[in-house]
Amino acid sequence: MKKILLTLTVAVAFQNMSAQEITLDKIYSGYYRGKGIAGITSMKNGENYLVIEPTGIAKYSYKTSQKEGNIVDGQYESYEFSDDESKILLLTGSQPIYRHSFLGKFEVKDLKTGKTISINNGKPIQEPRFSPDASKIAFIVDNNLFYQDLTSEKITQITEHGVKNKILNGLADWVYEEEFGHARLYDWTKNSDAIVFVKSDESEVPEIYIPIYGKTLYPSEMRYKYPKAGEKNSVVSAHIYQLDGAKKTKINLDDYKNYYIPNVIQTAKPDEIILITSERTQNASDVLKVNTKTGAVQKLFTETDEKWIDTDSPTLEFLEDDSFLWGSERDGNRHLYWYDKDGKLKKQVTKGNWEVTDYYGYNPKSKEIYVQTTEKGSINKVVSKINIENGKSQLISNTDGNNSANFSKNYNYFIETSSTASKPYMYVLKDGNGKTLKELQNNNDQLQKLKSDNFAEKEFITIPNAVGDQMNAWIIKPKNFDKNKKYPLFMFQYSGPGSQQVSNSWDNANAIWFEMLAQKGYIIACVDGRGTGYKGAKFKKVTYMNLGKYEIEDQITAAKWFGNQSYIDKTRIGMFGWSFGGYMTSLAMTKGADVFKAGIAVAPVTNWRYYDSVYTERFLRTPQENPDGYDKNSPTEYANLLKGNFLLIHGTADDNVHFQNSMEFSEALIQNKKQFEFMAYPDKNHGIYGGQTRPQLYQKMTDFILKNL
Repeated sequence: MKKILLTLTVAVAFQNMSAQEITLDKIYSGYYRGKGIAGITSMKNGENYLVIEPTGIAKYSYKTSQKEGNIVDGQYESYEFSDDESKILLLTGSQPIYRHSFLGKFEVKDLKTGKTISINNGKPIQEPRFSPDASKIAFIVDNNLFYQDLTSEKITQITEHGVKNKILNGLADWVYEEEFGHARLYDWTKNSDAIVFVKSDESEVPEIYIPIYGKTLYPSEMRYKYPKAGEKNSVVSAHIYQLDGAKKTKINLDDYKNYYIPNVIQTAKPDEIILITSERTQNASDVLKVNTKTGAVQKLFTETDEKWIDTDSPTLEFLEDDSFLWGSERDGNRHLYWYDKDGKLKKQVTKGNWEVTDYYGYNPKSKEIYVQTTEKGSINKVVSKINIENGKSQLISNTDGNNSANFSKNYNYFIETSSTASKPYMYVLKDGNGKTLKELQNNNDQLQKLKSDNFAEKEFITIPNAVGDQMNAWIIKPKNFDKNKKYPLFMFQYSGPGSQQVSNSWDNANAIWFEMLAQKGYIIACVDGRGTGYKGAKFKKVTYMNLGKYEIEDQITAAKWFGNQSYIDKTRIGMFGWSFGGYMTSLAMTKGADVFKAGIAVAPVTNWRYYDSVYTERFLRTPQENPDGYDKNSPTEYANLLKGNFLLIHGTADDNVHFQNSMEFSEALIQNKKQFEFMAYPDKNHGIYGGQTRPQLYQKMTDFILKNL
């Protein structure tokens, strides 16, 4: 389950744009919309970078920051270079499937000859990928893997048994895509002579069906395989396809953990592929090196954890000598470790009471890696370079806020994207030591509009929980805040494992709506309790086997703490959350019924037995192993406790958190004679958007708050 981005800047017409206040009309007109730079990619020469612009793929100079023309003219959604930059893969149109997957029409342009080739004769494909020698493109159609020769344009079919809701080749099934974070399950070898792919047989996976109402006389159905907690998953296997001879060989993984195969990764050497595999419990992962000539498998090492491993986001980077960097939480914080090519640990590269949150690359000339970390506090993210041999570190970004980097290939330059809670995104060109060369773009206009409408800055505080942890929190007070008055409190949270809502970063999602509510006399607050991320593995993983228990205890503790402040009316405390946050709000309104007067739960899980296997079992094991962990943390078990004003919201076509969750919770409330409000959004998925849906939804929630809190 991934956090839903609740973007509010949908363009619609509006009237009466009154000054000095934030309104939903302004929010949804795009009046406050910020600007960005799309598709930043460094070229191999290290002196130029590309971005997506309305007229094409534009080329800029790092040295002068001036545009040098377009590499390709036209409108494109995305692009990708071949390794030698002789060709460029262009996405001309797409249709979403699930969170990451989509059908797209692609073409390849040869930048030397100017020739353009349609991939798959212009018909939609999935997950195209250049061969490293730029001679071919692999792709997926109807669950089968193909490749197209870019000289002859001949298309070769690699697999033949792909069938919807049964067999997938090189493509993730629903749960793999959602929880492991990507749709592609294949890769080329470095010498372009073989492809390793994962075959998934989901024949025995239970099927979910969702009615699609539309405007037809009889509703249609959306059917797909969805393994719920404790149910059967796809049976997966790994295979080698040798282009010479069109030979397919199954890789023997019998001696290794092989229930899940979430990652297929190219190494720096020819005839090698890395597979990362896991057992169902997800507390141990094998890192396996496969010889694609012989099929031999070598286990480099096994990563273990007494609770779980974040198998959805491994850091694995191969250096030129085939040694590699690996991210692990084994010392209590996420850090990088350096292994030789045979899997022997050379050293721990980063250390400290902070975490590596992103890895950008390695400069072989300076022996430095470039990383994003929480060195300057868990609510901030900064960029540093670290020498992997002597450990010398240098901070090269701003010291506070949320800072990320896009480096030139030679690491002489980078474009820093930065923001704080009070300053929108800024794009700055810097040299490799962090010296500012030029500001490329800011969002001062966005900030000025908000300030003109009485934007109030967040305050960051910490709040103690019952066991002495200091929980990060932010608070928004009305612009004309009077410490002698008592204000109603509206709390927002997400609270899912490893997540973060209390961050010193700009929020283009709900934040402006919260500002509007503050102007209407509410104090808005958010607290990251136990289970959330960037404060170390112990704080994050204390919720293991009891998902929801400690999280709601911390939210109730925080609400009581706020209620004891002189400026909070403890009889008027509300909560809002979406997805995992909706689950938490449902618990707040039941387990915390004596504290919370009103709550809005959007698309909530209400029983973990109904959620998917990979996510839920990572934190709870199976229902068969841990029934109490499921049932004692389900809001349906506490429906009899509801007291306050409750609004339940769900999209009927939610492929992620099924509508079934809200139906079961509704029935439990009904059978306990509890009154509540319910809003169903026809044919809307987990994001609940499209047309006028979001404006209507947020007006609905605003009216509910004004009436009931």
